[in-house]
Amino acid sequence: MLITSSIAATIPGPYQAVYNASESFVQSFAEALRNELKDTGVTVTTLMPGPTGTKFFDRAEMGDIKVGTQDKDDPATVAAQGFAAMMKGEEKVVAGSLKNKVQAVAARLTPDRLMAGQHRRVAEPGSAD
Repeated sequence: MLITSSIAATIPGPYQAVYNASESFVQSFAEALRNELKDTGVTVTTLMPGPTGTKFFDRAEMGDIKVGTQDKDDPATVAAQGFAAMMKGEEKVVAGSLKNKVQAVAARLTPDRLMAGQHRRVAEPGSAD
């Protein structure tokens, strides 16, 4: 089973608090399912991409924020990485660019208040200017 979450699950998200918290729920839910199913032969893999070149940012009307205007990962690459991880039975995969992988590691090592400040700089309305 492949469940899509986001690296947002690892970061407190000013201006996207509900989104980031929802992604944290998805990550926790997937981990719980993985444990429940551990002896059944069913694997659960969480796909955790960063910003990806889909219609997400347009639909969310995020064209005026820095993260909405920055380069994004190719959706086909992200999907292929998720599929490969699922087929190997991996627990989770931080998909996409090296930048996403570094950000996920940094989120584990950096205090939440600092990560929240970092997120604010890219998510605050008008930050793309």
